Amino acid sequence: MTALGNTPSAATSTATPRLMTRKRWVIIWLAFLGLSINYLDRSSLSVALPFMGKDFELSATQQGLIFAAFFWAYDFFQLAAGWYVDKVGPRRSFSLAAVWWSVFTMVTAAASNFWSLFAARFLLGVGESPAPSTAAKVVATWFPVRERAFATSIWDSGSRVGAVIALPIVTLIVAFTSWHAVFIIIGILGIIWAAVWWKYYRSPEEHAGANEAEVSYIREGGARGAASDDEGAAKLPWRALFKYRTILSMMFGFFCLNSAIYFFITFFPSYLVKERGFDLLKLGFFGAIPGICAVLFGWLGGYLADRAVRAGAPVSKVRKTAIAGGLAGGSVIMFAALVPEAWMALALLSVAYSSLTVAATGIWSLPADVAPSSRHVGSIGGLQNFASNLAGIFTPILIGVLVDQTGSFVAPLAVIGAISLIGAANYLFVIGKIEPLKVKAAA
Repeated sequence: MTALGNTPSAATSTATPRLMTRKRWVIIWLAFLGLSINYLDRSSLSVALPFMGKDFELSATQQGLIFAAFFWAYDFFQLAAGWYVDKVGPRRSFSLAAVWWSVFTMVTAAASNFWSLFAARFLLGVGESPAPSTAAKVVATWFPVRERAFATSIWDSGSRVGAVIALPIVTLIVAFTSWHAVFIIIGILGIIWAAVWWKYYRSPEEHAGANEAEVSYIREGGARGAASDDEGAAKLPWRALFKYRTILSMMFGFFCLNSAIYFFITFFPSYLVKERGFDLLKLGFFGAIPGICAVLFGWLGGYLADRAVRAGAPVSKVRKTAIAGGLAGGSVIMFAALVPEAWMALALLSVAYSSLTVAATGIWSLPADVAPSSRHVGSIGGLQNFASNLAGIFTPILIGVLVDQTGSFVAPLAVIGAISLIGAANYLFVIGKIEPLKVKAAA
């Protein structure tokens, strides 16, 4: 197995890239599109809900419970989803997941009360659970170490793009038709994408469009494929992963990150409407600014991380700097509710979201960095995503209750900022060195 952080020979890195195909970039941009639709589906309700008042009379606490319903299912199925991705591979897991989540997105249009909306969101969460672990598996399979962070930033930015485009798309559809049409239209988009992914995706060795030069470049650069697996490491049972401090730290740290990020996916539109007085037009235009900044800085963070690795910086140092620094920057979210002007709040939220996105790029690079074999990448991605999405259950309910009790967003944003700082400390002092896990004899 190529050592983590090693680079191919000079001959490979200078001569081969001029001759090889670049199908890996087509693959990752297609995964980006899938994640964009994935997050458009899950974010659409948070944008549409403030304008569904004539059909639903929901308190902030009830809204929090509905948002959390998605994450109860999404989170519970993460543990099985990671194993499933490693078992069946990205082609099947992503295609079937997209069909499932698209169907239940469309079912949301038929909801008529709290419980039917709750059920639709719960079943949507089941279908979306394999998506991030699948994308992490795709990066591990198709990209060498020195391109891993930027490739990760591309697919992970789909979550931001999906949330960003949800604002103008959903508000536009609501303005010209109704909230019911929102869920029908984006559900159809998901079905179309699933068919394209099934038709196009293959592993590097099996892809008709990837030539031998590209396959060699990928494998010699440290991509995680079955051919490079250590036989003993590949046999490490899934349950044994819980014995590693690195895995437990990854799970806790990602929980801290998502405690902040899920504010933007759930209550952010309601915050702008209720706390800052945004109308439909302002929400659709200005509300997209933090998400756009997050996408751009996520790409920049991934590019700079890969550049540092190519320059010889230790992978462990690069990952910790991006993750801890991003979480520390994300803590400025606590000040957004305190400033007097809406533009000041948007500026602070843009800084916070951008910083958190840089951290997410590093975090989603970790499964490929630390997996003992290629057969564990999806499983590790599922484990850390399971823990992270406990925040999807915890954060909406906490915010809803605190808003109902205090009448503002000051207290919930202060709590979220403090959790971000705790997460930064975890990645600096607890996780240990970022490298492939060594198989313990007793495992």
